Amino acid sequence: MDTARAPETGETSDGPAPPASPGPVPPGPVAPPAADLGLKVRSAARWSLINTVVMRLGTFATGILLARFALGPAEWGVYGIAQTVLLVLLSANELGVGLAIVRWEGDARRFAPTVLTLSTLSSGLLYVALFAAAPTVAGLIGSPDAVGVLRVMCLCVVIDGVAQVPGGFLTREFAQGKRMIIDALNFVIGTAVTLLLAFEGWGAMSFAWGAVAGNLVTLAGCALAAPGTLKYGWDSGQARALLRFGLPLAGASMLALAVVNVDTMVVGATLGNVSLGFYVLAFNISGWPVRIISEAARRVSFAGFSRLAESPEALAQGFSRALGVLITATVPLCVLLAGLAEPVIHLVYGSQWTPAAAALPWLMALGLIRIGGELAYDCLVAIGQRRSLFLVQGLWLVALIPVLIVAARLDGIVGVSQGHVLVAAGMVVPVFLIALNRGGIGVGRIARACAWPFLGGAVMAAVVLGLERPFGDGRLALLAIGTIALAAYTLCVLPSLGFLRGTGRGARPHRGRRRPPAPLRPDRQDME
Repeated sequence: MDTARAPETGETSDGPAPPASPGPVPPGPVAPPAADLGLKVRSAARWSLINTVVMRLGTFATGILLARFALGPAEWGVYGIAQTVLLVLLSANELGVGLAIVRWEGDARRFAPTVLTLSTLSSGLLYVALFAAAPTVAGLIGSPDAVGVLRVMCLCVVIDGVAQVPGGFLTREFAQGKRMIIDALNFVIGTAVTLLLAFEGWGAMSFAWGAVAGNLVTLAGCALAAPGTLKYGWDSGQARALLRFGLPLAGASMLALAVVNVDTMVVGATLGNVSLGFYVLAFNISGWPVRIISEAARRVSFAGFSRLAESPEALAQGFSRALGVLITATVPLCVLLAGLAEPVIHLVYGSQWTPAAAALPWLMALGLIRIGGELAYDCLVAIGQRRSLFLVQGLWLVALIPVLIVAARLDGIVGVSQGHVLVAAGMVVPVFLIALNRGGIGVGRIARACAWPFLGGAVMAAVVLGLERPFGDGRLALLAIGTIALAAYTLCVLPSLGFLRGTGRGARPHRGRRRPPAPLRPDRQDME
């Protein structure tokens, strides 16, 4: 588990050059030549995708071993609770100041010591508060056994707070090759510890110590890859500017993570740990496309959008192409996992986990929405739409909680999954479209990016549903159905290849008017 990431948010601006004396440094990177930026982004995206695919395949294999041979649904439920609390804390543990390393112009090493001090202090205080409140938190969400796991796993909050600065420098420089090596070491060490403890009977606690071990490796790796960045210091002027920049972003990030994880708390509190274990497994499967494709993109999308933020036309072109690529790559995975949910879970995890299959089709639809929403989130961050972010995340959370509670009582984990999709598709997507339109990205561009993959997905779904009964659910049958469905999808999306490559009509950005500089403001983007 890689918890050394910063979930996402914010608002940006261009400002004057930083003063010669130490002090606040206004946001807004100095944009490199377009060709150099394009090469950096493409190279970083390739490394990031390779990194994410390799790590997620490894995590997938580890999950199979644990689910089949070491842990049952109740242990997965306890782990799900601890993971949820950890992710929410990580969304705001450094008060949002870590992204200043990525976004602010000038020499980041001038204000990095203040960032490190703020991040470490806030993370440490947050962990102390969690340690004291762990029994209360575990009781409120119906998992009293999770107290010890919470206290151990949330040590990652402190580790992540220290790693924010060196990790930020790697992101700023698009150094995804180095990050891949670091993440590989994190995975190897963390997984080894988790497996060893799990097969020794440590239950959910094995996840906690594995996470701590892996994140210690990430901290050490980032510090070695970005030497000289772990230096503490303090400048009160910089600290005030950083907090003005970061606090709104931390709040928006916490809202974003709460939206994604409130369902775990609802299921745990209303249905118990066993149902929660099934739900966590289904949600994790639905997150495969999000983690493999969206996570790889998000490691470069924020920095890339930030560089394009001053040119509305270039930003709109870049966003629509990025959305098209993500949706085109994600739709077939979502359709296959939704259409073949029960046989896939039975084949991969065993018969004891098949109750999770009922929730999976709805969660796959949610996963597709999440991918588009996360990319939109990064774009809104880069162009300074902070109020829009708060509106989207706040409305989403306020609407989601009562819907999930009622849905859980009516139809268990299936009802929770349906409630998620209802709120996301019926309310959140329209609000995101309005916010993007205000930022200069019209609905027409978004529709063009999604039209061919959505058509291909509909054809794919028809193929899967039509072949599943006559072919059966054996391994060869699943392979044949998947192959035929993918072939049909490929034929449907071929007309969009020029657009996705940037060679089709209207794909090349025009020299549009530059976006006027905004006042000193933040930005933020991570959730996983």
